[in-house]
Amino acid sequence: MLTERQLLILKVIIDEFIKSANPVGSRAIAKKDQINYSAATIRNEMADLEEMGYLEKTHTSSGRIPSEKGYRYYVDHIIAPTIKRSEINILNKILENGYFEVEQVVQKAAEVLSRLTNYTSIILGPAIYEAKLKQIQILPLSQHTAVSILVTDTGHVEHRSFSIPFDIKPSDLEKMVNILNDRLYGVPLIYLHEKLHHEVVHLLRKYVNDFEKAYAYLDMMFFQEQPVKVYVGGKSNILLQPEFRDVNKLHSFYTMMEDENEVIKLFQRHEEGIQVRIGKENKADVIKDFSLITATYHTGGDQTGTIALLGPTRMEYRKVISLLNAFSFEMTEALYLWYKGD
Repeated sequence: MLTERQLLILKVIIDEFIKSANPVGSRAIAKKDQINYSAATIRNEMADLEEMGYLEKTHTSSGRIPSEKGYRYYVDHIIAPTIKRSEINILNKILENGYFEVEQVVQKAAEVLSRLTNYTSIILGPAIYEAKLKQIQILPLSQHTAVSILVTDTGHVEHRSFSIPFDIKPSDLEKMVNILNDRLYGVPLIYLHEKLHHEVVHLLRKYVNDFEKAYAYLDMMFFQEQPVKVYVGGKSNILLQPEFRDVNKLHSFYTMMEDENEVIKLFQRHEEGIQVRIGKENKADVIKDFSLITATYHTGGDQTGTIALLGPTRMEYRKVISLLNAFSFEMTEALYLWYKGD
């Protein structure tokens, strides 16, 4: 267990290193207003903290830098997250901006998070298959082209332009859509195929001419498996961090960020609340030198998304944890009221 003096010295070292990215020496610590110890006493305590694994010594300086164990202790026992009212106001402006799709809100939130922190923000939209069907539409664009629209209770809107085959009448497609809206409203997307094939198909066969062709085409348009949506802000912010000047590290990072499946693998499903993974606590080798902080948000019902910030282990943990807590709460509240009030 650390003494009060060791706690204070560890906090000052980590705070200073987060700001400067330079090793911190005993003289620099002794000059701090909150420190009333001699440089010699501080050196002894730093040596003890190093021996306990909370600090590390670099080869190029006599100063110390935090270890991953030191950061973990700092996050778990030392910092008290706070947030500025101005940052909350920025988020509220996003949520009050009158967007029509949850995707617009989430993408804007990702951009704002990256701008407020200078880190890379990643937001996973709610898993679409957990959402419930709200409406299906087909809107004609011309005699033989149309756009299909699927809307869920989470505000997700999926639309595709397509050509209407000459042997399928638009009136038959319209009948099918009316039946589907009547019978499939409120059904989770994950169960649409099952309900469609076992409970709705006989109605379609009864009321729709040339049923087989129209049915196959409609099934292809609306009921494909939906992936988790990934929204990223501030990918280039990594270039602002002195830790990541290595070309190979940068190449690996950008390669990963271009592959949504690899990005999704960074996250563990069903992690509620704030989760902090520091350095080697991350499973992916690409981010072993990063810290990843995540929070969940909800859009009503069981739909859950994830908000995350990815940056160096020398991350402003107090600020990031505070922002993610606030974004999680405000987004959950706003999206819940928004779609429940629809």
